[in-house]
Amino acid sequence: MDLVADLTLVLLAALVGGFLAQRLGQPLIVGYIVAGVAVGPFTAGPTVGNVHNIEQLAELGVALLLFSLGLELSFRELAPVRKVALAGATIQVVVTIALGLGLGLALGWAWRPALWFGALVSLSSTMVALKTIQAQGRLGTLSSRVMLGMLVVQDLAVVPLMIVLPELSDPAGGLVKIGTAALRATLLLGVIVFFSTRVVPRLMAFVARRNSRELFFLSTITLAVGVGYVAWLFGLSMAIGAFVAGLVVNESEYAHQALSDIVPLRDLFGMLFFVSVGMLLDPALVRQQIGVLGLVVVAIIVGKAAILAGVVRAFGYWNIVPLAVGLTLFQVGEFAFVLARVGQSSGAISNDVYSLTLNTAIVTMALTPVVSGLVPVVYGRFWPRRAQEAHEAINLPSGGLSDHVVVAGSGRVGRSIADALSHLKLPCVLVEVDDRRVQQTRAAGLPVIYGDSSQPVVLEAAGILRARAILVTVPAFPDVRSIVRAVRQLRPDLPIIARADGFNAVRALYALGIQEVTSPEFEAAIEMTRQALMYFNVPAHDVLRVARAIRRERYGQTGEKGDSGLLVMSQLGDIARQLDFTWVGVPSESSFDGRTLSELQIRTTTGASVVGIIRDGALVANPDGQARLERGDLVAVLGTRDQIARFEQAVQAGAA
Repeated sequence: MDLVADLTLVLLAALVGGFLAQRLGQPLIVGYIVAGVAVGPFTAGPTVGNVHNIEQLAELGVALLLFSLGLELSFRELAPVRKVALAGATIQVVVTIALGLGLGLALGWAWRPALWFGALVSLSSTMVALKTIQAQGRLGTLSSRVMLGMLVVQDLAVVPLMIVLPELSDPAGGLVKIGTAALRATLLLGVIVFFSTRVVPRLMAFVARRNSRELFFLSTITLAVGVGYVAWLFGLSMAIGAFVAGLVVNESEYAHQALSDIVPLRDLFGMLFFVSVGMLLDPALVRQQIGVLGLVVVAIIVGKAAILAGVVRAFGYWNIVPLAVGLTLFQVGEFAFVLARVGQSSGAISNDVYSLTLNTAIVTMALTPVVSGLVPVVYGRFWPRRAQEAHEAINLPSGGLSDHVVVAGSGRVGRSIADALSHLKLPCVLVEVDDRRVQQTRAAGLPVIYGDSSQPVVLEAAGILRARAILVTVPAFPDVRSIVRAVRQLRPDLPIIARADGFNAVRALYALGIQEVTSPEFEAAIEMTRQALMYFNVPAHDVLRVARAIRRERYGQTGEKGDSGLLVMSQLGDIARQLDFTWVGVPSESSFDGRTLSELQIRTTTGASVVGIIRDGALVANPDGQARLERGDLVAVLGTRDQIARFEQAVQAGAA
């Protein structure tokens, strides 16, 4: 039970630390590290009894973290900015390692820990940078594209660093030994990739055909841990093997499901890793290093930001892009914690260097939103006449957007709406933050803005000031609410049609003054109830009454004065749903052949109405009573399902 007690203490401390970090606007990992300090062996109060057990579980967290990284890596991000991402990020990592090496030597360290320190500070935080640019509404700009591309390459750089740096920590190591280790790693990874590409897809397909969520989840975890363990048996890190497994699965059609299944487990064990990082942090040592910490933080912010900006500028990017990249990616990333643990366990870095690295990472992460927020201020101060950065717009009309509909979200609902509007030649634009969906929308030829719909600058790029209406199709209520509030600030008079899941979300959105709220689950329940009642031959007026009652109950329509317009629209929709429309052919030797509509008295005998006739490719719309039906005609019939069924039965009478 000692392990259970330790886990309970860690979970409780992580919950408190994560909550406090979120309230202070900091990344959750900062709260987890602080929680680890609180329950670690260097502080008073409740303490984890067996730190080694937590560290072993944390190793599994590192493997799952690297596996999910392989699943999430989007090489499509590199396509628009591949030169600065591939070559530029590589140069930035090397130069930043040199900066850290020089800084470590200046502090009196030996060259090996100084080199490790340079490698640790060379990587930026994908999580912190992404959340920062999302909060500032800059996701979708050219600078965000450059940053995401460079972050992908930095994440990939973790793998060679984890192979090469431990060899450098060995005093007997040299270029030959490093080369041998690299060759061994390459051969092993080649075998893993060969096995994974030949066996894994078939295995995943076999499991997926079983239609069992549990078996698919179990196979995903087994793949991540199993490949990682094989890599460890052959002298590599377990995390590297798991990373390669994630890359392989990423190329299959099962990547999304695998990632969604593994995320909760990854977050749990990843939390244990960051807590274990904090356990090794000695607060007394931090107090002793406070002066050095301040010097190092300033040097990293200034030096790394200058390197990033200089590299981006050298690859031909002007205006605000170098400044935005430099002031957003200067922080030390979360993978520095992974490398730092490897360095400490191999004896390459001392507790002093370990503590200084961790504190530098935490401080720079905390400062990222503040420093990054200075980008427009600094840019406007020194380059006031230059245009501000625009969001990426795809397939927009040459004349710009005007009198159009904005569709927030290009999922299945949003794409269906946009496809319909585009087919009718009606102007619209999609706004989407998911890069995969943006690329799918691009391929479909639909106009799309890449960005977060809850940000005013993105809505302005979508022409919200000149739009007819906005349709919010994203499912999560907090996102819908944020988008609605942003729209209300820019266009209080703009009609908003929003999607809501659940009664509380419906009422909350109506309280915000939205003209129309649609709940997919409510609409499905109403339509399926209507279909069931029709099969029981329930009269149409009773079906309509039941549908109205369900709608009033589910949507909270009370019939009060303020709801009168909504009730009218709802009733019209219910009535329209009772009518069906179809085309019926007149067969040979039908009793309808050669007779006029007046003679047939179709409306009297069947209740349906003939609203059109197609003969020899020509359409007769709204035919009068003298219109004569002939065999081979296509007749447009309007009515309820029962009425149309009676018409079809009558037209078949006497047919051959």
